Amino acid sequence: MTDNMSENHWMTNGNMATIDKLFQPIYKKSDHTGNKVTVVGVGQVGMAAVFSMLTQGVTNNIALVDVMEDKLKGEMMDLQHGSAFMRNSKIQASTDYAISADSKICVVTAGVRQREGESRLDLVQRNTDILKIIIPKLVKYSPDAVFIIASNPVDILTYVTWRISGLPKHRVIGSGTNLDSARFRYLLSEKLGIATTSCHGYIIGEHGDSSVPVWSGVNIAGVRLSDLNSKIGSEEDPEQWRQMHEMVVKSAYEVIKLKGYTSWAIGLSLSQLARAILSDASSVHPVSTYLKGLHGIEHDVFLSLPCVLGHCGISDVICQPLTDKELAQLRKSAELMAQVQAGIKF
Repeated sequence: MTDNMSENHWMTNGNMATIDKLFQPIYKKSDHTGNKVTVVGVGQVGMAAVFSMLTQGVTNNIALVDVMEDKLKGEMMDLQHGSAFMRNSKIQASTDYAISADSKICVVTAGVRQREGESRLDLVQRNTDILKIIIPKLVKYSPDAVFIIASNPVDILTYVTWRISGLPKHRVIGSGTNLDSARFRYLLSEKLGIATTSCHGYIIGEHGDSSVPVWSGVNIAGVRLSDLNSKIGSEEDPEQWRQMHEMVVKSAYEVIKLKGYTSWAIGLSLSQLARAILSDASSVHPVSTYLKGLHGIEHDVFLSLPCVLGHCGISDVICQPLTDKELAQLRKSAELMAQVQAGIKF
């Protein structure tokens, strides 16, 4: 296979008299758009992210990388055939990581799923071994890129990426609880009967079972629900709001049970993060970042807190005032991550 798959090999052969008559060259064209995004992994999550970014106008320059050559070429061709419906998109694909050169963002969705009866640590080790192949190649071709990790378990694999890559911590980001928080806001909107975008609340910590809902900060137009119901989110709450967080935790399992995988919501979440970086938005998103020294955490762990995203990756972490219970839950989440990480072989 060539470095770059293409349907248009025929254009490079034969007499080009027609093209020579059509164009009068003035200045050499450049491929460097400054908004190139490489997505590693063309499974359901990777392609949902690509489709979201292209159709939302987040980028018009995408490179796809995977080991499955036929699937890779098929996805590329299918998207190229829709280029008339998008904004002059350039879509390339290859099994060779050279295609990723000069990316502003590298999104990693590749990885293996948990087998039945497999321990979490076994899954972590298998995906770590995959990242040991992927990450150095991406760094080689795009040493200044911001890395967004979406492979699961995302917090631990973000830590693994940071360790393998040698990149500064602000340029290694996990998709984290950006999706958990979106699910949380959706459920709030359903219960309250207002738009999801008008419900403000964060889930922090692990993207998973030990995630922490920050009930103390949930608000509508600045009105904190905890001021209206002092027991909100607790076991003593007569209104049982805490069931909403239980639904967030279970929702991924429910979607997987029903359709076999999750794709659209995580794809849209990754597109939002990419937009924030490419547009230097300085917008706040709960993503997985290096937590040592924050909220009393003493381990080298990556967990989600609200972060300011811009051109450089993460510029700031928001210092949320947390209740004692929320702090305890976050620290417990960090302990769990550290325990799993201690068993990883690099």
